Amino acid sequence: MRARLIPADGGDPVDLTRDVVLVGRGEDCDLRVDHKSVSKRHCVLVCTDGLVLLRDLGSTNGTRVNGTRVRRAALLPNDQIAFANFRFKLEFGPGSPAPQADQPGETIPPRPDDRDDFEVDPDPPPGLRADEDDDDE
Repeated sequence: MRARLIPADGGDPVDLTRDVVLVGRGEDCDLRVDHKSVSKRHCVLVCTDGLVLLRDLGSTNGTRVNGTRVRRAALLPNDQIAFANFRFKLEFGPGSPAPQADQPGETIPPRPDDRDDFEVDPDPPPGLRADEDDDDE
């Protein structure tokens, strides 16, 4: 099964060709969304057994599925996904895309109509920080 993200504002579809796709604006991301409203490591998409699973990585401006902010979600065909203010529709299709050699991740440039009116929270809520322990001593 092939999965791809269709940008809501037009543009080229993004095929999810890897089993694990790191989304963010960081240089090490598989899918780079080049805008400051997107966290350096925003979320991860896991493609397995015909499913696409999403996990937000404690991003500042959140990841939404069908308008609802989520930390984790199992995605269905035609779900609307937003990384901060960048919206996509998830599409499934038959077959699988041709494997690609290791290459830098695809970059989505900023849209000219993007505004800087997004929420900035330098400290994510408790429980979302990667450096916190689960032990309460």
